[in-house]
Amino acid sequence: MTATASLEHALAHSDVLFTRDQLDVEIARMGREIDTALAGERPVFLTVMHGALIFAGQLALAIKTDLEFDYVHATRYRGATRGSDLHWLRRPEVPLNGRTVVLVDDILDEGHTLKAVRDACLEMGATRVLLAVLCTKLHDRRAAGIEADFNGVDLPDRYVFGYGMDFHEQARNLPAIHALKD
Repeated sequence: MTATASLEHALAHSDVLFTRDQLDVEIARMGREIDTALAGERPVFLTVMHGALIFAGQLALAIKTDLEFDYVHATRYRGATRGSDLHWLRRPEVPLNGRTVVLVDDILDEGHTLKAVRDACLEMGATRVLLAVLCTKLHDRRAAGIEADFNGVDLPDRYVFGYGMDFHEQARNLPAIHALKD
């Protein structure tokens, strides 16, 4: 089976959980909530690559507060199926010392990597790190001490893709969140 056929098969055997129009409404709501929480601060808007790219761009446009932009790329997997220590592919370049960070990611699933990135931001001197995620997967496997401060939508505990999330490194640019059927 080719990669394209594999994606075609996945699309044929998935449900659309949230359309772009539905996500647009939630992202606009999140922008208003973040503006309120920032109360005039100028935070570092830190995007987690690659998955958060699409969502982060839209969220940034929904926030009225002036933002300073940077991004990170980190992994705990490095080609393996189980995570280990955090491995930075790119650390933030903007100094975080004494700053509020809005850490933006596509999904909060188990949260181990996101928690490690958040903790690293605090170790770099951030005074607080606010987590903004497009979606949170509902299950009981979440790492202790990690919850989103701002969440777009809740997802069932299924394999999801689209809107930044990949299906075997494909489909990140689908304009909806899909979930494979059980």
